Parts: sequence; C-alpha cells; structure tokens
Amino acid sequence: MIVALGTACGGSPAPAPPASPAPATSAANALPHSGAPKVEHPLPASALSGNPCETALTADQVERIISVAPAGKLRNIAGLGPSCWWSNIDSGSAVSTGYVTEDRQGLSAVYHNSKPKSKLWRPLPPVQGFPAVAFRADLGDDLCQVSVGTADDLSVDVTITLGESKKGNTDSCTVAGQAADMVIANLRRRAGS
Repeated sequence: MIVALGTACGGSPAPAPPASPAPATSAANALPHSGAPKVEHPLPASALSGNPCETALTADQVERIISVAPAGKLRNIAGLGPSCWWSNIDSGSAVSTGYVTEDRQGLSAVYHNSKPKSKLWRPLPPVQGFPAVAFRADLGDDLCQVSVGTADDLSVDVTITLGESKKGNTDSCTVAGQAADMVIANLRRRAGS
C-alpha cells in the first residue's frame, strides 16, 4: 500500500531534474561502470518505448500516490528520453517518471553523475528484481528520486515530491520506492515477463 502524499494547500512543485548523461561508453568504460550494479535479467528496450504518461502508471496508481489522477504532462528531456509528470496542485505533491533511453548508460550514469553530489544516497533492495538506488540533492527532504536499472544501458527514474501535509513525517524515498515498484511491475507486464 502506498502512502498518500498530502492534502494541504500548496503550489505545484517542479519535477526533479533528471540525472545528467554520462560520458559516452568506450572500451575502457564498459557498462556497468562507476560502481553501478549489473542488471542480470534485463527488460527488452521495447518495454520503455512510447509515452510514459500512458505506460508508466495507471490513473488508479497515480491517484494512490498523489490523491488525484490528473492528466500527465509529457516532456522529452534531450539526451535522456521521455518523461511524464503528474501533480496535485492542491497538496503540492507530484510524481514523475522518466524512461532514460537516449544516453545508453543505465544506472552507470546515475552512479557517475548523481552520487558525488547527492545529499542522500541509498542503494535499495531490488525493485521487481532490478537494481535500484534512491537519492536526493540539496532540494529538501520532501523530494526523492529512485533510479532503477532495467538493463545495463537503460533505466527508469521515478521522482516524488511530498505534499505539505506529509513533509517532515513521511520518508519521500520510501514513497518513491513504492511508486517505482508500481512502474517496474507495469513495464514487466508490458514486456510479458
């Protein structure tokens, strides 16, 4: 069961910036690198094709996460891939999901770029069998991103912003992990695994 993120009034939070692309892979920099774990049983790349607003989370799941089910806002982040952002304007809570398909670095990019500047870095138990890490920069405890490696060269980012009523009494990384579990379960079903 996922923790609802809040019902207090507040502005619409901006989604967390995704991890920056890592340098191009070379023979000396084969995947995985930078301490990222290997993905033993990868999902096919086709599981991350298409619009994450339609494939990452169902309307019921979005409602369980942020207490409402608004239409998602699709963005394509150059060098990374498509992402979708859902927000609860009344509570200030939000969830976003990005399919990191363009940099072809998977979790290695997260370990290379985000780990050195993260205020919190927490490797997680496997999410639906896939390696994952929760982290946050200095953007406050109400925001957490979970990145899940679906292949050595592909990953999924799930970012949570807690609503005002949950700030200080709910672990945003726990909620992000729960949301990531939903997303990866949906992608596994989509891939037929």
